[in-house]
Amino acid sequence: GQLRREAISLSINRDQITDTIFSGTRTPAVDFTSPVVDGFNDSLEGSDILTYDPDRAADLWAQADAISPWEGTFAIAYNSDGGHQTWVDAVTNSIKNTLGIDAEGAPYPDFASLRTEVTDRTITTAFRTGWQADYPGLYNFLAPIYATGAGSNDGDYSNPEFDSLLSQAAAASDVDTANGLLDQAQEILLTDLPAIPLWYSNVTGGYGESVDNVVFGWNSVPLYYAVTKN
Repeated sequence: GQLRREAISLSINRDQITDTIFSGTRTPAVDFTSPVVDGFNDSLEGSDILTYDPDRAADLWAQADAISPWEGTFAIAYNSDGGHQTWVDAVTNSIKNTLGIDAEGAPYPDFASLRTEVTDRTITTAFRTGWQADYPGLYNFLAPIYATGAGSNDGDYSNPEFDSLLSQAAAASDVDTANGLLDQAQEILLTDLPAIPLWYSNVTGGYGESVDNVVFGWNSVPLYYAVTKN
């Protein structure tokens, strides 16, 4: 399973998809958090697993096939009411062309029907998801999604070493120490790949000529108190 997860991640051309499909309004992911929060590290050990490397992907897939030959179609479930079809098609095409397997999107009529199967653990394919943190900290991108038994841990991921690092980070006496521990936790995620990060959403906004000093916060919302009228 790990070999196949690594191969799938390496077979996705994030640079091409974010440029072509999203017109640069997304940035390829290099970790499990966000570049707008304190402590973000774009040089984590193992982050190369999130780069496009078709030769390495094909080799890993072949190693997995030597253990248990692949059969069937790799599918990514998504909600049709969210505008996801285009990028899901691009991702599955990238996987298909790189690995030489059948890959396709699996559309659900709406978000609720997709989430029902995810929550009930009845879904049988890979599926899209996204995350907006509640506060600008690395911890809030990791603990709610990947800690054992966490409320948004859709894949039921569990790693005692990862959980221990989260606990140590939460108890740390300063932010730098906490962020260092969370970097170590992320390096575990980059090895286990309980999910495959794709990209970060960039801020897209505009404002009229009658105002100035328009700045967007970490959560992509304008800081209205800072706006001035010309």
